[in-house]
This record gives sequence, C-alpha cells and structure tokens, in this order.
Amino acid sequence: MTNSILIKNANSILTGMRGGDARSKATDLRIEQGVITEMGRSLMQRPGDKVLDASDCVIYPGWINTHHHLFQSLLKGVPAGINQTLSPWLQSVPFIYRRYFNEERLRLAARIGIIELMLSGCTTIADHHYIYYPGMSYDASAALFDEAAALGVRFMLLRGGATTTRKLEANDLNYVEPETLEGMLSDVERTATRFHQNGLRPHTRVAMAPTTVTVSLQRHELKTVARAARDMGIPLHTHMSETVSYMEHCREAFGCLPIEYLAENEWVGPDVSLAHLVHLTDVERKILGQTGTGMAHCPQSNARLADGVAPAPALERLGAAVSIGVDGAASNEAADMISEVHFCWLMHRAHAGAATLPRPQGAGESGADSTTVEQVIHWATAGGARTLGFDGVGTLAIGQAADLAIYDLDSPRYFGLHDMAIGPVVSGGRPSLKWLLVGGRIVVEDDAIPGVDMAELRAQARADVMRLVEDI
Repeated sequence: MTNSILIKNANSILTGMRGGDARSKATDLRIEQGVITEMGRSLMQRPGDKVLDASDCVIYPGWINTHHHLFQSLLKGVPAGINQTLSPWLQSVPFIYRRYFNEERLRLAARIGIIELMLSGCTTIADHHYIYYPGMSYDASAALFDEAAALGVRFMLLRGGATTTRKLEANDLNYVEPETLEGMLSDVERTATRFHQNGLRPHTRVAMAPTTVTVSLQRHELKTVARAARDMGIPLHTHMSETVSYMEHCREAFGCLPIEYLAENEWVGPDVSLAHLVHLTDVERKILGQTGTGMAHCPQSNARLADGVAPAPALERLGAAVSIGVDGAASNEAADMISEVHFCWLMHRAHAGAATLPRPQGAGESGADSTTVEQVIHWATAGGARTLGFDGVGTLAIGQAADLAIYDLDSPRYFGLHDMAIGPVVSGGRPSLKWLLVGGRIVVEDDAIPGVDMAELRAQARADVMRLVEDI
C-alpha cells in the first residue's frame, strides 16, 4: 500500500454525513497510512505522494452493504422462482440449491458477488450466510473471510443458521439437518475469536445471526443466544418482518407482534440489526426507534418479491439506524449498491406520492422530497457503519478510513447533468469506477481489479450454473 496518496481536482465530494456537512467544499484529499489526514483545495504535493487526478470525477465514501447472501450469486434468475413471493421462492430457489454448495462453489459465488459489489463502489460487505449443518466438511465462514481478504474489502460475517426446522424446510427437497444450540454457539465463538475486530477502522467483524429468529430458534433459546453474543462482544442480526406472514405467525405462536417478541427476548438495541422490516405497526416502529435498533433496508429485493415498501424514512425519524443492503442476488438478479441506492431514492418518492389521498381529502402533488440523494447516501455509508459497528469508517472526514469511490461520469447517461455530484444516484446505470480505495489501498483502477480475469470468471460461472441445473 502506498503510504501517502494525494487525490486532486475532484468536481465534487459527498461525505456521507447529514445536512450541511453532506457536501464538502474540498476538491482534494490527502491520505496517509490508510487514513484521511487533510481535505481542502489546491493541496500541495509532497515528496513521495502518489497523485490521483480526479478531474471531472465525483468522490463518494465507499458503500457499506449491510445485508447480503453471497452464495446466491450463482442463483440469479432461476425460472422456478422468478414470479414467486417470499415463501414459495424460498422453497423453489435457495432452500433447494443450498445442499449442493460445497467449498469450491461457495468460494466462486462469493468471489462473483464481492467483485460485483466492488465495481459499484462498495468497500464493506456484511454477508448473512446461513448454510451450516452438523458434520460440515469445510469451514464456510473461513472461506468467506478468505475470499474477501483476497480482494481487499472489509468484511463482516452475519453468521446464520438454525436449531429447528421450519415448515418450509420440512420436505425432502428442502430439508437440511439443523444445528444444536451448543454446536452453533461454539462455532460462532470460534469464528469470532479468529475474525472479530473492535476499535477504530476494523477490517473484519462477526455477528450472531440466526437466520430468522422467530422460526430458526426455539422460544427458550432467544435470550440464551442474545446473551451469548453479548458475552462474546459481538452484535446480533436476523431477518425480520419481511412479509405479513411474520405477523400472522407471531400472533398465532406467541400472542404478540414480531418486534414485541424480539423486545421480550432481548433482541433489540443498538447492537441489533434487522433485515427488511417491511411490515410494522406504529407500536413496533416506536420500539425500534426508542431502542436505536438498526435496519438493513433492502428495497430491490422487497420489490422483486412483492413484499412491499419498508418505512425507512419513518424509522430514521424515530431514531432507528437505517442502512442499505442488496440482499441475495437470487431475489434481486443483481446485487450492486449503485442500482440499490438509485432504486431506493425513486421508490420512496413513488410510495410517498401513491400514499397521497385523492382530492378533496389529499394535499395535491407531494412526496418528491420525501427521500433526498444525500439521505440515501448517508444510509448506504455512515448508516451502514453505525449499524454494523465499523467505527471510523463510512464518511469522508479527517481521521476517517480512506474508503472511497472515485467515479468518472463519462457515459452519455451522465452528460448534461447540472449537478454532477448526484449523478451516481439519480442517473442510475453504473458509472466508470476510476479508483476504489479501501484503507488507502487501491483495489480497483480504471474499472479493473488487479489479478481478476473477468473472462475466466464468466466462464467459471457459466459452467457452474450448468452443473447446478444438472444436479437438481
């Protein structure tokens, strides 16, 4: 890694912060030992500086993706699940295919997913991996950390799994033997001891993340698991309230709402993040806001599976930490942060307008300012760092990690922009990635990742998909 980098002449710098701090007046950045040490205009080159000329480019903090399923990078567009909602889709796609994933296939899928994210400007990835069962012949957690390290990104394992079998998984096609509680906790502790980092600017972290705690753990196990995680000093994560069926199940099984169930069992708080959170009552929203619980907002997957629109803006107003996740590529058909934030920005505006009552009861035209570009960028950067516990990461400011994306808006879709700074979010597509830096290390240059043969990766993916189809 070059010890000192000077980035010069940027058209604009968005910081990931809120309000008036969302845009920097600087055009230049100095990076030393992986940390931003100076921001300003016309910074002087020093001996030994590596200079990156960012003329006509915009600079963003590296995206922080807070919820993914990397193994699904080889399950895009599976015909059996393309027009299904969540429950039948789970049975048709991930639950059927997961038993065919060995270490080699998992590594290939993770590599594809990480590369896809990197080329969109993502520098931190949290993967909710849940293929664990007794007697596994390989260490899935270590394989994922290894692939992330090889490509140079920050990585957090949201260690999934289950101690019980839900109805959706009980048939011959979908069944995978669940873990014991002792086996799960022991493996999480072993993984956390090896990979979990605290303090400023960590590179690897681990969370206790039973796949969906309302159905993946027995009722008496929730507090045990939450307390074990806190004893280990690691956060908690799970899927929650993605569809109305979560409410129906919890009312029938526990006599309460999903978030009430979590609160009763010590599964809320600033060390907890929940993926989706589409269907929430006002009472549940208040619980999440008052406890500072985190949200991994996955708008494209929620739209693809017809889940609905999660109330991210409302949760943020109430005090919850909002972040952005791409979810799995099997329910997204792509998994990159540029398309996610673009859709997020549009979706909330469309939803705000659709929710406006017709005249004379309504207020006429409204909703176009319901979610701003700067707000979405904040969710996908600083919000992600807060949600996952990556201190010193997620914004562009002195003392912060030099995790940043330098976009060259050189495609016709960006020509004519009056405000180039917002181009990557409002115009969609994928802008050319001039450079991507993680901790001051250049991991992408001119849209290429050193050592990655894209033609070979494409061929490997194509061949493996064919083998998967044959296996099924």
